[in-house]
Amino acid sequence: MLFEARFWPGIGDGSITMTFRRWKRRQVLAGRRYRTPGGIVEVEAIDVIDASVITDADARRSGFTDAATLVAQLRGTDDLPIYRIAFHLVDEPDPRAVLAADAGLSDADVQAIDRRLARLDAASPHGPWTRAVLDTIAARPATRAADLAATFGRETQPFKTDVRKLKNLGLTISLERGYRLSPRGEAYLRRSER
Repeated sequence: MLFEARFWPGIGDGSITMTFRRWKRRQVLAGRRYRTPGGIVEVEAIDVIDASVITDADARRSGFTDAATLVAQLRGTDDLPIYRIAFHLVDEPDPRAVLAADAGLSDADVQAIDRRLARLDAASPHGPWTRAVLDTIAARPATRAADLAATFGRETQPFKTDVRKLKNLGLTISLERGYRLSPRGEAYLRRSER
């Protein structure tokens, strides 16, 4: 689930436990976990509601001062249904962060990463890219994604999507600006260069 940066601290400290969205169709499921910049949240319930039932207490749980302000700031047209999503912060480390911190790679780990990267390369409409992107991030940490994408002659958003695939493998870490290799990513490059 996407949240504006102003909500991240409240998600992280557990004071924001609800959100409202205008969607054409349900985009989250109760019982599932979702990563946010404020932490991992687990959806408890999702209901379609009318704007008139949103209370000031609901608004405060969503990071707003009152219901009128919340409703006024809902994105989307009035004909879209409003979804009320209740969630809680999961008090566990992000599995990607745990994986990224693990630099103790066995031969089997390196082979598994090789296979995953080969599959990403094979499925790519623009050809093999994984090693070149890892090498570029290693050489240019904290470089804006747009600048890195331009290096490859690519649009920024699809490039960021590809880097997210590397992050899911624990190989990169997102920074405020750009990326860097994780300890796991650094270990992988060292091992794969041999």
